[in-house]
Amino acid sequence: MGKGRLEAFSDGVLAILITIMVLELRPPEGHRFADLLPLWPKLGGYILSFIYLGIYWNNHHHMLHAAKRITGASMWANHHLLFWLSLVPAVTAWADESHFATAPMAAYGIVLFMSGAAYSILQRTLTRDHDPDSVLARAFRRDWKGTSSVALYVVGTLVAFVSPWVSGAIYVSVALMWLIPDRRIERELKRADSHPEV
Repeated sequence: MGKGRLEAFSDGVLAILITIMVLELRPPEGHRFADLLPLWPKLGGYILSFIYLGIYWNNHHHMLHAAKRITGASMWANHHLLFWLSLVPAVTAWADESHFATAPMAAYGIVLFMSGAAYSILQRTLTRDHDPDSVLARAFRRDWKGTSSVALYVVGTLVAFVSPWVSGAIYVSVALMWLIPDRRIERELKRADSHPEV
């Protein structure tokens, strides 16, 4: 089964989610730079969530680029991921409007956790559908970054009940960790190109 429609659909959903978030931003009422200060929670939440959606898009793109086939199971796993990502604008708006209160920050963490878990399920589903020595299988043999991210989302969600600000710092730290792109698939693709027999 071809992967073009799955890629196009996923790209479209992520583009819509970013559009929804940016439409939540409103210009300040005044005409001075100081009038931007009350908007910092919305702007900060938008920036963090935009980065997260960008991270998912980048890694999703690399993963599907390396995939040779798509099955019904991988399509449903992809929908599962998109479902959780589609909740990012809602929890972002809730966290922003509450000025990062406990429940919204915990909800933000739950959505991040479920998105990370859904991405792992998609990764495993695609890998299972390929040969044990495929680019995907070799790239995902060790996934300390993905595993530690999901664990940090759990910690961030629980910490939100004690200190929402520390919780937010944990979510930011995970995003910063992923700003350095995951090069595993690129390395394996280069290896496959330079050693076609491998």
